Amino acid sequence: MPALSVHHIGYLVKKIEKARQTFLSLGYHIEQDIVYDDIRKVNICFLSRDGYRIELVSPASEDSVVAGLIRKYKNSPYHICYETTDIETAAGELAANGFIAIDTPTPAPALENRRVVFLTNAAIGMIELLESN
Repeated sequence: MPALSVHHIGYLVKKIEKARQTFLSLGYHIEQDIVYDDIRKVNICFLSRDGYRIELVSPASEDSVVAGLIRKYKNSPYHICYETTDIETAAGELAANGFIAIDTPTPAPALENRRVVFLTNAAIGMIELLESN
């Protein structure tokens, strides 16, 4: 399998501005301000501290891909994103090991339009693969 390195932890939040301010008060720094992802209908913001990167994800509409998740889980971490040089091979090998792709690789506006794909596994939940530059 192509190497996987942790890129960020996805944190689902109902109110992105309030969450951003709270993380700033904890000493995080803004890496990227709020960006609207029209494919997934979410607002996204990246923050970092001590070598850790957090992606705040907030539904922008009732038909957002995370609208159901926010109703069920409220504000909480919900995925780990791994960066890889070969997204198709990595996704295929993960699928062979019990992961199920819940979408196909598509551009991510908040990540320089690099492609991402989400997968889920019964033992650990959701992960995201991010195509390297």
